[in-house]
Amino acid sequence: MRSEHIAIVGAGLMGHAIAQVFACKGNEVSLTDVHDHALRQALDNIRTNLAFLAENGIGSTEEIPSIMGSIRATPHLREAATGARFVVEAVSEQLDLKQKVLRDLEHLCPPHTILATSTSSFTITEVAGKVRRKERVVGTHFSNPPYLIPLVEVVRGKHTSTEVADYTFDLLKTAGMHPVKVNKDVPGFVGNRLQHALWREAVSIVDQGIADAATVDEVVKHGFGIRLPVLAPLETADMVGLDLTLQIHEYILRRIDRSTGPAAVLRRKVEKGDLGLKTGKGFYEWDHKSAHQCRRRLLEHLVRWHREHERRIEGSKGWRE
Repeated sequence: MRSEHIAIVGAGLMGHAIAQVFACKGNEVSLTDVHDHALRQALDNIRTNLAFLAENGIGSTEEIPSIMGSIRATPHLREAATGARFVVEAVSEQLDLKQKVLRDLEHLCPPHTILATSTSSFTITEVAGKVRRKERVVGTHFSNPPYLIPLVEVVRGKHTSTEVADYTFDLLKTAGMHPVKVNKDVPGFVGNRLQHALWREAVSIVDQGIADAATVDEVVKHGFGIRLPVLAPLETADMVGLDLTLQIHEYILRRIDRSTGPAAVLRRKVEKGDLGLKTGKGFYEWDHKSAHQCRRRLLEHLVRWHREHERRIEGSKGWRE
């Protein structure tokens, strides 16, 4: 297993979890944030995550001290970046902030250091806009939480070199992730474009009164959502036949939502302050108990999926041997 010195800039929701992913595979990780309390919270969160995984048969409690020992937290960007071969920018989703961080890193790191951005919406070319050597900047869009959802979209900006993209892909694979290569640098990449296309239609259906929010979600959970992990959209199209898919598209595409802006019902809810779980009301009513149960169901589902995924990998190794 290849071991590298990895630096993570930003210790928030994604940053601490990305640090955990690399540390679990034996890498030396430097985690930095301008706020001391964010670093303390990040280390607590990683320790809690590792304990949760161990309780559910993923890893062991004996490994936790070693993993935590390989993570060095510092509020100083220079200290974190010194000696790093690969740096992931995981600060908040503000373009000017991301550009500033990458520009600072360019001055602190030697030319061979790869500068990765974890942006989920901006193009990589935009984020690299103020870096002089743009060929060293690459996109690495992780899913949340990355220690249970392995997909990472590796995105080349307009100037990203092939060597940088290939190295990033291989490093992520070695770290136990499932990297995929995105061929064009477009907003939202692949995952968010697919996700928000579905959300647009889901919200539109509620907005038009075709069905309420609970019914929309039931249709997904108890219908086509069940098969998605094993039969994704384009596989399904091939299976039903592209001729039939074409016929359906010729009829239905003109009848589904094609708006280029958010639905009125979504705007009204935000204007009223009904922001979802954080305010107790959105498309659903939320209290502490229902919010906790929802998060718990998600984690339990992801743990089950992760265990099954690991079993499939081990099974395929045995078959090949």
